[in-house]
Amino acid sequence: MDMDTAVLKAAMRRELPQLLEEEPVKESVIKATQGLYADQQKTEDRFLMMMEELRRDREENARKWEEQNKKWEEWNRKWEEEKAEDRRKWEEQNKKWEEWNRKWEEWKAEDRRKWEEQNKKWEENNKRFYEVHEEIMKMADKLDRKLSAIGARWGMQSEMAFRNALAGILEENFGVKVLNIRDYDDTGEVFGRPDQVELDIIIKNGMLIICELKSSMSKGDMYAFERKVRFYEKRHQRKADSLIVISPMVDDKAMSVARELGIRVYSDSTEVDSL
Repeated sequence: MDMDTAVLKAAMRRELPQLLEEEPVKESVIKATQGLYADQQKTEDRFLMMMEELRRDREENARKWEEQNKKWEEWNRKWEEEKAEDRRKWEEQNKKWEEWNRKWEEWKAEDRRKWEEQNKKWEENNKRFYEVHEEIMKMADKLDRKLSAIGARWGMQSEMAFRNALAGILEENFGVKVLNIRDYDDTGEVFGRPDQVELDIIIKNGMLIICELKSSMSKGDMYAFERKVRFYEKRHQRKADSLIVISPMVDDKAMSVARELGIRVYSDSTEVDSL
């Protein structure tokens, strides 16, 4: 840069601001540059217009936001109402289920009660049926033994078979063993002459029970039984604890003798109360 140019630039920097303040120069500059820049009024109008547009946009946005909020509030209200309605329906359905379950349990309990009651009746009827059946069978067996006793008395059936039937019932009812004992009376103490003496005995809990199992008993038979007992006691050196006669046919005189001698009499083995 030459000296003249530098001096010129320095002078312009020094003098130009002052020159621009002078009215003619200032107007000239404004006129020369007004096509490049908006004037103050236009700028202010433009600014005010922009502010107005911003205000309108803000108000529009606020209006839209308020409308949206109202929609959201309406949707939330409907959603809460629908939830409340669904909850009410669910609770109502649950109550119905609970009621159905309660009735179902009551029906099941009632059916079970009726079934148990019916089963109890069936069991009672069956029990009664078997009891009656057993009673009938016992009566039939007893009748059969009476018929057997008649047959044995008239020689139509073995006295030993009848005796075995009575002994079997005793063994079954009392869980004992009826032993048939045969001793020979060589002095004729029992029958007045030497003869075989036959007795049935039961040993239970250390007790000696002597039995007479016959199809029929007369007065003489009852006395003979008592003599056989005394013969056995003397022969075996042991006192009998109880004397029993089991016979379906015992005449009145024989019963009188039995009471005098302390002999228990039964018409059948099933009637024996205890041993």
